[in-house]
Amino acid sequence: MNIKPHEYLTYRGRAGMWAWILHRLTGVGVFVFLLAHIVDTALIGWGPKVYNEAVALYRHPISRVGEAVLAGAVLFHALNGVRIIILDFWPQTMTAEKKLFAGVVGLFAVVYIPMAIYMLRFLVH
Repeated sequence: MNIKPHEYLTYRGRAGMWAWILHRLTGVGVFVFLLAHIVDTALIGWGPKVYNEAVALYRHPISRVGEAVLAGAVLFHALNGVRIIILDFWPQTMTAEKKLFAGVVGLFAVVYIPMAIYMLRFLVH
């Protein structure tokens, strides 16, 4: 057997690795949003004026685009989480890992594209 060290040291970009990277990135993104949400909710302790000024930031177009990105992150993270559960509870499905990931990406596209269009329709008006 001919072992090629560069094959073990380079990124090969297969479906499982992409799923892993995207799951981690979306998880971190959702976590950061939750932290920000805790902070903005805690601002009510400084009075309604401070809270209302902070929450008004969410009406800014950049924030609204961020909400669409957040919705996509939550959706992908949830769908990929179901894929991971299937792989963990039914190990025989590991042979279909690529198909399951393709299903996650396909279902994500079918659900997210119309949702993103609806959420971002303000950009064209």
